[in-house]
Amino acid sequence: MDTVEVAVVGGGPAGLTAAVALARAGVDTALISKRPPDDQRTTALLLGSVTALETLGVWPRCKADAAPLRSMRIVDDTRRLLRAPELVFAAAEIGLEAFGYNIENKHLLAALDAEAAQFAGLARVESTAQALVISADRVTIRLADGGAISARLVVGADGRNSLCRAAAGIDSDRHALAQTALTFNLGHARPHNDTSTEFHAAAGPFTLVPLPGRRSSLVFVSDPATAGAVAALDDAALAEDLERRAHSILGAMTVEPGRGLFPLAAQIARYFAADRIALVGEAAHVLPPIGAQGLNLGLRDAAAIAEIVAEAKRAGGDVGDPGLLARYDRMRRPDIASRALAVDLLNRTLLSDFLPLQAGRQLGFWLAECVGPLRRALMREGVAPAFWQPRLMRGEGL
Repeated sequence: MDTVEVAVVGGGPAGLTAAVALARAGVDTALISKRPPDDQRTTALLLGSVTALETLGVWPRCKADAAPLRSMRIVDDTRRLLRAPELVFAAAEIGLEAFGYNIENKHLLAALDAEAAQFAGLARVESTAQALVISADRVTIRLADGGAISARLVVGADGRNSLCRAAAGIDSDRHALAQTALTFNLGHARPHNDTSTEFHAAAGPFTLVPLPGRRSSLVFVSDPATAGAVAALDDAALAEDLERRAHSILGAMTVEPGRGLFPLAAQIARYFAADRIALVGEAAHVLPPIGAQGLNLGLRDAAAIAEIVAEAKRAGGDVGDPGLLARYDRMRRPDIASRALAVDLLNRTLLSDFLPLQAGRQLGFWLAECVGPLRRALMREGVAPAFWQPRLMRGEGL
């Protein structure tokens, strides 16, 4: 049986970021995950996440494959009686070059993988966890290939159906949404000018996010029947449908391979750590793809647990101590709860036909457009939480 200080289960962006951060801090780490297939989806990395990746040495490996998000435009396309005014957020207004960058997951994962390979203290175990056995001073991970790894702490980055969460006995609150997301990348005739445009339709947002060149990623959230019907169109018919939904702001479109259909749900773990297991990413929280919050939350999870473990190691303490895990839970709870609430409220006000709620949405958008200090406060909070950020998000080493 191999023994390490920390085992990270799951090789998505949050798991890889946690593993790289821990290894950079000198923590003996194992990353347990098969290498994922090419992922055509994209991630809008907000500025704090970009800063963390830069601090870890990952960002220079993939920056050329990312497009800056210099402005964000929200258009009410509901055709309802009460419609919100168009809202534009510009990064320059709060002194930023960009709110963040949009990147295809395959490039982000390749950069994280390449950085992970630089550390002798980071073992890559290309297997899957089959069972976790928790004892007083460690966790034993039984692997699908018959092997086992023993660790003082397990970082569960194994997704919404997390084996780690189940092993720790942590329940989650989940509710399915009557929405499905259709995602893929596309080309277009006109430049996007580094602007993300979100059309708010009655069944969900239709969002075009810049990629390098005259390309964008699409996240189209709608009712399952509509999303399925649109996804089933051939390339030519789909391109025509997309141009119509986008009101031709980007001109003629061409559809790239790799369409994905994802039923949406919201799920939050009741605790984010217990019994020598800390949850990060979708093992801890699943949010609808609104406002680019999901993965950015996951990267803050990864940075937070790495920071706490690095401090414990320097002090000669137990990296899986219950007090340490309780601290991680306290640190992450306000950030996750506030983002989940904001995403849920924004989605509910969009879907609701209740006139007072629509009026409230209209007023909120009008205030954000007309009241400069409020708009700038919303932008700053959207990019990074005001109450606490991990050291990596502030550009500081562990």
